[in-house]
Amino acid sequence: MSWHPQYRSSKFRHVFGKPASKENCYDSVPITHSVHDNHFCAVNPHFIAVVTECAGGGAFLVIPLHQTGKLDPHYPKVCGHRGNVLDIKWNPFDDFEIASASEDATIKIWDIPKQLLSRNLTAYRKELVCHSRRVGLVEWHPTAANILLSAGYDYKVMVWNLDTKESVIMSPVKTIDCHQDVILSMSFNTNGSLLATTCKDRKIRVLDPRAGTILQEASYKGHRANKVLFLGNLKKLLSTGTSRWNNRQMALWDQDNLSVPLTEEDLDGSSGVLFPFYDADTNMLYVVGKGDGNIRYYEVSADKPHLNYLTEYRSYYPQKGIGVMPKRGLDVSTCEIFRFYKLITTKSLIEPVSMIVPRRSESYQEDIYPPTAGAQPSLTAREWLSGMNKEPLLVSLRPGSELLSPRPLPPERPLSNPMAPTSPHLWDQTGKVVAEDGEGPYSLLEEKAPRWAAEHRLEEKKTWLTNGFDIFECPPPKTENELLQMFYRQQEEIRRLRELVTQREVQAKQLELEIKNLRMSSEWF
Repeated sequence: MSWHPQYRSSKFRHVFGKPASKENCYDSVPITHSVHDNHFCAVNPHFIAVVTECAGGGAFLVIPLHQTGKLDPHYPKVCGHRGNVLDIKWNPFDDFEIASASEDATIKIWDIPKQLLSRNLTAYRKELVCHSRRVGLVEWHPTAANILLSAGYDYKVMVWNLDTKESVIMSPVKTIDCHQDVILSMSFNTNGSLLATTCKDRKIRVLDPRAGTILQEASYKGHRANKVLFLGNLKKLLSTGTSRWNNRQMALWDQDNLSVPLTEEDLDGSSGVLFPFYDADTNMLYVVGKGDGNIRYYEVSADKPHLNYLTEYRSYYPQKGIGVMPKRGLDVSTCEIFRFYKLITTKSLIEPVSMIVPRRSESYQEDIYPPTAGAQPSLTAREWLSGMNKEPLLVSLRPGSELLSPRPLPPERPLSNPMAPTSPHLWDQTGKVVAEDGEGPYSLLEEKAPRWAAEHRLEEKKTWLTNGFDIFECPPPKTENELLQMFYRQQEEIRRLRELVTQREVQAKQLELEIKNLRMSSEWF
């Protein structure tokens, strides 16, 4: 007989949850008392947004991530809905744009200013009006820009294209009308070609969001699903709900066959909803219970047993809702692989909880940070609506890294000097830059910087924000690790600026040579 060890070899066996210290929490936050089963919190590397109590309508707070401590009781709100806000989601490709869904049957898109709010923000950028009853869920497309999905209590899922000049959009590009009851959750697969939903009729459906057709439907009676989640590229679904004996339960499904779950696991007899979160980079599944203080986490594998329990983070304080930081906002210097933001209503507190892989070395750990989805879309709204599918554009979390899978560039036009470096503009022989978009030439000697330099700075700005904070706008470092990380980032930026200066000097010399050649040729004639 072959001998099999009783333990699993895994890099994440000893992952532990580390709550933030009191000075790094957000205190005196008036968290909503709504009983809706949603997260009520959305996080990105710049802001934390949380639904709050507001008289005479619905509102939410947008707090800069570094502004920890006690919140001013008169802190400005984002308010403009006539009913309670039920869901908020940040645009994954724009850290300053957020969508909110409300009981007033509308969805609003907000532009959050980069400077601190000095008064209540009531001016929204777009309003989506078509649902006949309150809107409970909103979800951004994971790879296409300006595509938003909403689910309302009118049993409809609507697909919106925000790439229009209209401030009020009256009709979606697609209405999916196949549900018989209230939609409880929505989840996209990795490239956004499939949408999974759960409904109050306890059925799981896999839909084509562009055609609005049902591809798969679960009719299994032993598991009443409440939340559903695509598990990355494993071609599997995970649902949380209750068993026929009302125990809280998880079930794993094959996305191509929803007749019977691959595995079921009972957790406990509590009544709170279970929120699942999946990290496709580490294949780790986190299960957070509403009304619990605990966070269970598992490792998911393609082979049996599919769900391998690791351990759980325990806390005395129950969470009403929870937010999750995108991977590009994590602190890689501390081996942080996930970060939660717990809404603790009993203490009016938002508590960050970091999931840490214990490592002795303080250098960048390549094996626990594979390339992850970045903050750039791989498709336009029109491309996705026409039927195209593309995987997310990947970035490395190594400080100062570049995009790993850039979008294909348009075919280049011939340059006047083949030795000149590639740029998005063409050089003519008079020392001017000709824009490819047809806006005409402009001089290199203008007081304003050339457009390609602005674009280069914009690209570099995005890389500065890759790991969650801006070199020039972040709070001062508090620990030696943060100070070292800041030092390395600044060294990398100095190196890039030197390379940029060298390129400009080469271009200037090439232009001088061209001018001399032109003068000599004119003298000959």
